[in-house]
Amino acid sequence: MKKRAWIAGMLLAATPAFADGTVVMKNFSFGPSEVTVSQGTTVTWRNADGEPHTVVSVDGLFRSPALDTNDVFQFKFDKPGTFRYICSIHPQMRATVIVK
Repeated sequence: MKKRAWIAGMLLAATPAFADGTVVMKNFSFGPSEVTVSQGTTVTWRNADGEPHTVVSVDGLFRSPALDTNDVFQFKFDKPGTFRYICSIHPQMRATVIVK
């Protein structure tokens, strides 16, 4: 059990810290599933999965191409609001950007 805790701790220590406005696609989910940013912020999505994913806003405001492992997509949020998005390949992947 101690060995597992040590391994988990090492994995966490090896995970890079991301600045606000960064979302990582991993284990078929967006993390964090909700991010709050200031108006004018560029949000970056990075695919850390072995499968392709997309970033598609529900209201049609933005749409990424299919992102392979380590690919990134960025979008600048110029207006305040709540923006929901999904992965169009895996629609169970859902998340939100809140712009204040």
